[in-house]
Amino acid sequence: MLRCLVVDDEEYAINIIVDYINKVPFLTLVGTTTNAIDALYEVQNDNVDLLFLDIQMPEITGIQFLELYGQKCQVILTTAYPEYALDGFEYGVIDYLLKPIPFERFLKAIQKVTPKESLHSENKESLNINNSIIPSQEYFFVKGGSKNKYFKVNYDDVYYIEGLKNYISIVTKDQKIVTYQSLRDTEQQLPQPPFYRVHKSYIISIKKVNVIEGNIVHIYDKQIPIGETYRTLFYKIIKEI
Repeated sequence: MLRCLVVDDEEYAINIIVDYINKVPFLTLVGTTTNAIDALYEVQNDNVDLLFLDIQMPEITGIQFLELYGQKCQVILTTAYPEYALDGFEYGVIDYLLKPIPFERFLKAIQKVTPKESLHSENKESLNINNSIIPSQEYFFVKGGSKNKYFKVNYDDVYYIEGLKNYISIVTKDQKIVTYQSLRDTEQQLPQPPFYRVHKSYIISIKKVNVIEGNIVHIYDKQIPIGETYRTLFYKIIKEI
């Protein structure tokens, strides 16, 4: 079992993570706190295997916490601000979850956690929790225009995804699928890599990029801007690939 501690200054955010932890057989909750200072004791005394850590907190921020004890346990950041993710990765966090956090995205994050010796490998390879299966790493389904109609989309076929207010447009070599879904929800569901958010209106597949020129990504005949909010993290990612 992986011992989990949840640190967030908002009770409702804590309750969501606690509910998710309780659904996963190999996770166990050892405590919650709205004060990062209180969490320092638990982490310092090796009582925690996995820490769910909010960034924006009073008294001591999540980044300051990582500066003190970031290497004592595995850490997943929880934040409403994607621009802070880069700072966390510099301290070796294994993932960050963007609020509001869907359960599917939570599951993908914990698959990156290094298990203890007592954790069987099959727990990471396949999770069946309350009849909820982690989506295939090869394809996903999106709703069509009529009731009970769904399109199967292979991840490898996707060039980029464009946000259109309450809709998204999924662009592949052969088709463009428009479906009712927010770009933010889509980002949470897609595997990283190969998909990365580069702009408030675009998610790209890094596999399909031809050229990156300045703040423009070229994917075949499409030129996609790299937004200022996502720029630093994106360039860090491509340098490490």
